[in-house]
Amino acid sequence: MLPRGWRGGGLALPEEGVTLSAFRPLQAGGEGGVTDGQMDTHTQVSLSPDLGAMKTTWYCPLELPAEVSELEEEGVLYSVVTRQQHSATTCPGPSLSHSRCVKGGTVEGLVLHLLSCSSLGDSSFLPTFLSTYRSFTTPETVLSILTHRLELPPVVTQRRSTEERLEFNMAVCSVFSAWLSGYPEDFLSLSDPSPLLHLTSLLPSDPRGQEVKTRLLMIAEELSERDLLSPSPCDSDSDLSMNSLSDPVTSDFDVTTVLGFPAELIAEQLTMIETELFVKVVPYQCLGSLWSRRDKQRGACPSVRATVHQFNTLANAVTASCLLHTGLRGQQRARLLEKWISVAEECRARKNFSSLYAIISALQSNPLHRLRRTWAETDREAVQSYEELCQIFSEKDNYSQSRELLKEEGTSKFANLETKRHKRRTGSVAQGTVPYLGTFLTDLTMLDTAVKDRLENGYINFDKRRREFDVLAQIQLLQSSCKNCSFKADHGFLQWYHSVPALGKEQSYQFSCQIEPGDFGTPSKTV
Repeated sequence: MLPRGWRGGGLALPEEGVTLSAFRPLQAGGEGGVTDGQMDTHTQVSLSPDLGAMKTTWYCPLELPAEVSELEEEGVLYSVVTRQQHSATTCPGPSLSHSRCVKGGTVEGLVLHLLSCSSLGDSSFLPTFLSTYRSFTTPETVLSILTHRLELPPVVTQRRSTEERLEFNMAVCSVFSAWLSGYPEDFLSLSDPSPLLHLTSLLPSDPRGQEVKTRLLMIAEELSERDLLSPSPCDSDSDLSMNSLSDPVTSDFDVTTVLGFPAELIAEQLTMIETELFVKVVPYQCLGSLWSRRDKQRGACPSVRATVHQFNTLANAVTASCLLHTGLRGQQRARLLEKWISVAEECRARKNFSSLYAIISALQSNPLHRLRRTWAETDREAVQSYEELCQIFSEKDNYSQSRELLKEEGTSKFANLETKRHKRRTGSVAQGTVPYLGTFLTDLTMLDTAVKDRLENGYINFDKRRREFDVLAQIQLLQSSCKNCSFKADHGFLQWYHSVPALGKEQSYQFSCQIEPGDFGTPSKTV
């Protein structure tokens, strides 16, 4: 029941309001009835002669207006929202509430705000900053600013109480604890352990401070041992160059071997590979400002590069297995298409959208799509299923269907399968969701391009970082659903998969033309 005080209480009701009505039986002159002097000034009571009931009406005033302003303090620009709140019946008028969040700031201002954001009620600032700060500064700079602040802690005086110093110490421990837990690689990337050793001497001596100090000393020790060993720099791209895509085309590779593996097994092994890579993705490496510099900075964003490499490897396996041996009969090649369509179905059942899209992309590619006679010999039901799977990644409305599926099934235990061929359940336990990472990369790149990095006054645009964090949080949520997944490797399939020769685009098209001569034009990407 709504409070009766909403009807009045000293507040002037708006011209238009929300009317809520309730009925209760009317017993005239008896129990529950209404007599003179019983009527509440905050309710409006009327009698309904037809229904014989008493109608009580409450008024709920519309939301009072809010005022937005800006406030600048110590290198940080805040958006301040002032709202009128409905006061109690004993108050003469509405009261005011204030809330503020960071809109922008200097590097130093934003870093120092880490120590006060919790007390100001801005709980989202710390995770947002730690996820996105690499787009406008470096771990060394953040560590230097915080260390300098610890060198000049609040001094307990008549104006500064002991509680303020304890609050400062707690904020320091909270920031470093969250930083160490979420992003230990930031500290391991330091070239010199001395900044960490100096920092440990400034930390509070309470139990929380000792815990942070212990973790920092362990990292400093690891950095010192790394300097003593002096390993030669390892180019992360070198591992990618020593893969199956660099192998020359071999005549003894049997493409039909894949037909001997059950589609369920293939999908399970692909999901195992994709899950292991996706869990290792470092979300901030997906930021548009970092990912867009991947070609200029050798070895940048290695965790993202690994998922992209797996996508290309799988697409190549599909293409090569269907095109490499040009002497196959049409029916044999059609069986290969059917096999990969079945694998795609099983990937869909396992919510492995990354492998699913890689297979669909390969089947949609010009060298395979143009094989009309081969497709004509492919099972109709398989082709229909293939067309349905293609619709998942339709470019219509910015891939709205695949985005909607991620929302529906992102954290669910099983896929929502509707088609007849998809109805069968997988024999494995419930699994996490492996998304097509390219969707998030595209969103973050477009966001980085469309929104300015700086405000008009030159401050860092932190509103942009909040929007980027919303995307990164989706990746982290999906990663959490995959962390408890378990798989059993099948070395027979893995050996075949990693031995598939590489085919370039031109080479694939040449093989396709040898299989079915004639230029049928370049088909559209989607079916």
